[in-house]
Amino acid sequence: MPYEVADRLVIGIASSALFNLADADAIFVRCGEEAYRRHQEVHLDEAFAPGVAFPFIQRLLSLNDLASADDPLIEVIILSRNDPDTGLRVMRSVAQYGLDITRAIFMQGQSPYQFMPALGMSLFLSANEDDVRKAVRQGMPAGQVLDSAYTDDDSDELRIAFDFDGVLADDESERVMQERGLQDFHRHEVTNVVTPHNPGPLRDFLAKINMIQKCEGRRRQEDANYSRRVRVSIVTARSAPAHERAVASLKAWGVTVNDAFFLGGINKDAILDILRPHIFFDDQKAHVLATALSVPSVHVPFGIVNDDAKMSELRERAAMTTSARSETAVSSEKAENELFDSSRADT
Repeated sequence: MPYEVADRLVIGIASSALFNLADADAIFVRCGEEAYRRHQEVHLDEAFAPGVAFPFIQRLLSLNDLASADDPLIEVIILSRNDPDTGLRVMRSVAQYGLDITRAIFMQGQSPYQFMPALGMSLFLSANEDDVRKAVRQGMPAGQVLDSAYTDDDSDELRIAFDFDGVLADDESERVMQERGLQDFHRHEVTNVVTPHNPGPLRDFLAKINMIQKCEGRRRQEDANYSRRVRVSIVTARSAPAHERAVASLKAWGVTVNDAFFLGGINKDAILDILRPHIFFDDQKAHVLATALSVPSVHVPFGIVNDDAKMSELRERAAMTTSARSETAVSSEKAENELFDSSRADT
């Protein structure tokens, strides 16, 4: 019988996100493809060091113990730019770490992200920015894993954190924020508080994580000693009163989170340094460049904040507005001074 993926959480991951390929990639850049190929053959049985997404994937796959071995909840599939020959070291590394990953796509020099819909994937993780941006532009849920100095802990818990706008929700409200400012953003959210947001690129991924959490709930009912392992948080720059529409949207979508941090501009990295998620998703590159210093961080290049042309236009418009206001203020001050001088002359 064919293997069905519809009722599972299926994740595609590039070898660049799962493992640390810095040394091998440097050989490719410095010496070319043939030297790279020889290097992989010589080191075939030497496992790559874990990469940024490794702790997340390892913990995620461990949750398959909630189901039978022949009907797993989670399926992770390697999506690689390597050819099948050089990809052998990736799969041997997978085996040496005991990761339950048996499926892979190897496409020499090309990214196989276009096969995501056929495989029912809810997420694609890669360190290759170009591949991720192309996938997102085609409406696929993808994120770029950034380099991180994160040190893994020894807990069994899997902690996942999301930004809200541009990640779980679309960028409708983010557009209002960027184009019209904070006050109009709050007015917009209050006016539309009962209208759920349209889903963003990772809403369905959260729904599949919730599916696993429900399995944990059933296990807990059967075994009072079972400790839940999955914890989900949203960490967003929203604050009151805009928080209400976010909570209402989650409820309308039929998804849940364990924690919500409505920070209103407080730096996310300070909060995440305490929360210590094993993976954090945000649509703003500046945010994840800061958070990646302490936690595994993923940039989801979706929406207006990742439209360079539009953001440049908005910055130019803001600069022109500021300049016009300054000129108006100077003109007003000059007129006041002239009037004052005139009145002094009359006296």
